[in-house]
Amino acid sequence: MKKAILAMAATGMLFGLFGCNNSDMTALKPTHSAELTPMQQSWRGVIPCADCEGIETTLFLDKDGTWVMNEHYQGVSREPSSFGSYGTWARTADKLVLTDSLGEKSYYRPKGDKLEMLDREGNAIETKLNYTLEPVKASLPTTPMTMRGMYFYMADAATFTDCATGKRVAVASSAQLERDYLNARGNDSKPVLVVVEGHFTQEPNPDTGVMVKTLAADKAGKFEPGKDCTIK
Repeated sequence: MKKAILAMAATGMLFGLFGCNNSDMTALKPTHSAELTPMQQSWRGVIPCADCEGIETTLFLDKDGTWVMNEHYQGVSREPSSFGSYGTWARTADKLVLTDSLGEKSYYRPKGDKLEMLDREGNAIETKLNYTLEPVKASLPTTPMTMRGMYFYMADAATFTDCATGKRVAVASSAQLERDYLNARGNDSKPVLVVVEGHFTQEPNPDTGVMVKTLAADKAGKFEPGKDCTIK
């Protein structure tokens, strides 16, 4: 039941964001350029659902070419009712393409200052139901997501390089992760593959104070010494 869901906060702003990524694809001509900050572009809407009251969907686009989505299934008694997902985004001349951490794609297109969900082939959905997301300002979701990547800890600082997106982010302080990493690495001071449930936040860099994208672990991770992102 899990799959649903992203415009231009003013047409030029979205096109300006698209222009920051995948320059090898068809170029877009922004009518207005705006300074982009992490997670500035966000949308929300309620997508039709076959076996619930609707899927409240919130999408965040980051200027580094990644996205985070939260989907809350309304009117259901079972838990969990909220799901997080993430991945990379790209664009063509008229579509936004999301690829999640499992490699599955979904498609959207600008519709005024909104985003309209397309079908699995990237075509318009012929229906009277509402498949649009509207621009909003919202905080990043805290719904845990399963992430797989290379963890490295040294000098009281940890980083995580995600296998799905290739992006490296800071890791919020976690005594459990740090201990498990030190045990897993042995005498070798190198990254170790870990599978962990967590979510992204914006945290201040301890040296500069600048807000940076950060992984916060929600549960203890499972380290797999001797493996890397190329080994399943």
